[in-house]
Amino acid sequence: MSCCTPDGSCSTNTATAEATEGTTTVYNVSGMTCGHCKATLTKEIGALDGVLAVDVDLETGQVSVTSSGEPDDALLAKVVDDAGYELTGRAV
Repeated sequence: MSCCTPDGSCSTNTATAEATEGTTTVYNVSGMTCGHCKATLTKEIGALDGVLAVDVDLETGQVSVTSSGEPDDALLAKVVDDAGYELTGRAV
């Protein structure tokens, strides 16, 4: 029996499929310089209700947040600021 569905997707990989659904918003964040910064923001933002995935890109200074609905920019800014970084706005 194959794990693949008729549309070609893999039925055993549902967690990844669920994590990629939702609304992805990219934010500019200043002050991130290392792996510790990445781990901290991934943990803190990921703990928010409705957040499905967090991707921190140190090189570009951007954080992609995938959420189940429209993200709360003010709450995200507070969490990022409380962690010691600065959310400077949505990336264009």
